Amino acid sequence: MVDTKTPGDKKLSVPSKTLTLKPRVETGTVRQSFSHGRSKQVVVEKRGKRRIGDTGPEPHVPEVAKPAPAAPAPRPAAPPPAPPRNANSGVVLRTLTEDERSARASALADAKLREVEERRQAEEEAQRRAVRETAERAEREAAEARRKAEDERHRHEDEAKRKAEIEAKKRFGEGEQPQSAARTATAAPAAPAPRPGTASARPTASAARPATTTQRPAGPPGRAPAVAAGPDEDEGPRQIRRGPGGAARPVAAPKTTHKPGPQKERGRLTVVTALNADEVRERSIASFRRRTQRLKGHASNEPKEKLIREVIIPEAITIQELANRMSERAVDVIRMLMKQGAMHKITDVIDADTAQLIAEELGHTVKRVAASDVEEGLFDVVDDSTDTETRSPVVTVMGHVDHGKTSLLDALRHANVVSGEAGGITQHIGAYQVTSPETGKKITFIDTPGHAAFTAMRARGAKVTDIVVLVVAADDGVMPQTVEAINHAKAARVPIIVAINKIDKPDAKPERVRTELLQHEVQVESFGGEVVDVEVSAKNKTNLDKLLEMIALQAEILDLKTNSQRPAEGTVIEAKLDRGRGPVATVLVQRGTLQVGDIIVAGAEMGRVRALISDQGETVDEAGPSVPVEVLGFNGPPEAGDRLAVVENEARARQITSYRAHQKRENAAASISGMRGSLEQMMSQLKTAGRKEFPLIVKADVQGSLEAILGSLEKLGTEEVAARILHAGVGGISESDVTLAEGFNAAIIGFSVRANKEAAAAAKRNGIEIRYYNIIYDLVDDVKKAMSGLLAPTLRETMLGNAEILEIFNISKVGKVAGCRVTDGTVERGANVRLIRDNVVVHEGKLSTLKRFKDEVKEVQAGQECGMAFESYHDMRVGDVIECYRVETIQRSL
Repeated sequence: MVDTKTPGDKKLSVPSKTLTLKPRVETGTVRQSFSHGRSKQVVVEKRGKRRIGDTGPEPHVPEVAKPAPAAPAPRPAAPPPAPPRNANSGVVLRTLTEDERSARASALADAKLREVEERRQAEEEAQRRAVRETAERAEREAAEARRKAEDERHRHEDEAKRKAEIEAKKRFGEGEQPQSAARTATAAPAAPAPRPGTASARPTASAARPATTTQRPAGPPGRAPAVAAGPDEDEGPRQIRRGPGGAARPVAAPKTTHKPGPQKERGRLTVVTALNADEVRERSIASFRRRTQRLKGHASNEPKEKLIREVIIPEAITIQELANRMSERAVDVIRMLMKQGAMHKITDVIDADTAQLIAEELGHTVKRVAASDVEEGLFDVVDDSTDTETRSPVVTVMGHVDHGKTSLLDALRHANVVSGEAGGITQHIGAYQVTSPETGKKITFIDTPGHAAFTAMRARGAKVTDIVVLVVAADDGVMPQTVEAINHAKAARVPIIVAINKIDKPDAKPERVRTELLQHEVQVESFGGEVVDVEVSAKNKTNLDKLLEMIALQAEILDLKTNSQRPAEGTVIEAKLDRGRGPVATVLVQRGTLQVGDIIVAGAEMGRVRALISDQGETVDEAGPSVPVEVLGFNGPPEAGDRLAVVENEARARQITSYRAHQKRENAAASISGMRGSLEQMMSQLKTAGRKEFPLIVKADVQGSLEAILGSLEKLGTEEVAARILHAGVGGISESDVTLAEGFNAAIIGFSVRANKEAAAAAKRNGIEIRYYNIIYDLVDDVKKAMSGLLAPTLRETMLGNAEILEIFNISKVGKVAGCRVTDGTVERGANVRLIRDNVVVHEGKLSTLKRFKDEVKEVQAGQECGMAFESYHDMRVGDVIECYRVETIQRSL
């Protein structure tokens, strides 16, 4: 044991223990008890922390009185540890090897070094903490001293003020108010002192006082008594000097550097300072604010310079935005609108005319803009260049169905296009180029369908053409689509060349064709008119060269010229969605040259030209004026008839397409919502509100065919039933189309397209019907039959005969039975009957019983008697007439 002394004279005993190595894991056995008297003996291990050099608790030494750490004295080497024994069994454990003993020694040495380092760091921290506490204690003592000095100074000042107040009361009497006394006491010392030697000097305050004034106690020797300063004086106490004769005169204090005048009150707030605070009035914060507002008000009353701006006004603008553009207050704009009788909020949208009126009344200039301005300069730009060249004529072949238009073109092109058309009729618009064998110049032909459904295709062909070739069959004459083609050509104001085809047929009558054309104001040259007519035969290739010669002559008269060095403009003849190539548009270039890599815009679609394919299927790098090409590179298939233009960059293209897409959505929304219109429109909507709808999804190969199908289906509608097109598009039938059809229980129609593998499997799984067509009139006929099934059938009555009641019989278990005689026609069992009494129908029902004598019969002829009974009706009288008739159901069709 080692004895140590602490400052508190406490004796601590520190045991000196021999360093030994204890096992870290102690094992033992414990018996655990369970329910139902069961128990189990388990082995338990106790793991403890390894403690190195644990010699008991360290003696406590105060931080201040703790001596500096001395160098650790070398301890005597510990004797080798005795072999450890198990606490439970007493079995001697194995001894440590030499390597383990050396490792254990090095670990102990490291622990000692760490212990010394930690003790040193703790002592340094204690010293720093002691220094810090000493400094803080000194600061606290200094602050306390300053506070005491300040309190003492305030106490002296209060004592001096109190004495001055008491003296003033004694001098002027007790009846005077303390405030006036304090002011008098304050103002007396502040009187200016007279200069010595001046004749007009006033008597001093001490000379003017009465003799009863109490003398102030004398100060220290060598100093004159001090006069208490008033509360408004910042100078020190004034010195009193004795002049000759013993008269006391004040001596001014030394001059200070600060400016004279009332200073802000310092010190604590007391009753005296509060009462004397009126002596020095300072400007309050509220007064300063009022002054600032007055100055602002004077400044705002000054007339400001009016800002005249050029205000850009779109088609619709909010009031807030209009005010911001004019640099005016929105309140003023609303006030002007209220003068016009319109109540608006700041977020309301007004039209361009109202905004222009407001802006002009406020003195601003207006510049009107519209969203459609993004299309300015896109088409029909005047070309100032004189570098023009002759271009090929564009010829559109038009006429009635099956009059030989495509056969005529095949004969000119030495091709066989007609063999690829389904049903032997043209159902797609096509563009081809033919080289004239005589002149060597190229002529562009546009082939249009002759079916009645393809009116829009014929109209597009007439718009983009220079010459119309009207094909009329010599054996058929002028037909409805021939008349329609004539009207399209007249509307487009293009010359017509009549090609009378099929003159090789035995029943061909060309003169009949010329005569029938006169009824539609088409007068050929042989009849004294200006229209050229050529008799041709596409089958025998008769007079084809003469037809080409007439076309070339007409083109020479038209003098077709253009500039090929400018950006291209054209028209989309046809568009489709090819699964391998993407959106493909057949474009007829009308001005300039279209090149690979150009950024193009057509309708609401844009893109960059990736490839140009001619009518012969060859890839070309550019396409000049009057050249038809297939364009690859659109983002989506444009609509047939859209105008195509080349723009300078993608930003311009995006602006144009976004504006057109927005317009397209607005038009679609307006057509769907059926905006409020006239009374007639509302009544027509009420008529069509209760009609049945036949939902359809239509997919076609090209835009022109899709347009024709939709137009034909729309014409099928009546007031009772109509086709509802859920979705219409170009391309194959996809899985999304099947999903849409499943939601509305609609049928899917594919025109010259097929469903992909996934869509076909989904349609079969969900029971959706997909019908494929290649001929448009087959499609229209099938849809017409399906829509006819939705029509309510017509009920038709067929009169059978009449009978007169002669007697009424009451039969048990049957009821009343009428004994009748059939006057005309026949009476059948189960037929519908009416009971007529005095020419008024009193009952309608069916015959339940028809008997002749005692037998049930099916019918009774005229002149015979029979017994009849009605179903659920027995009020029959003698003399009533029974009318017998049959109701037939007739299915209607569109």
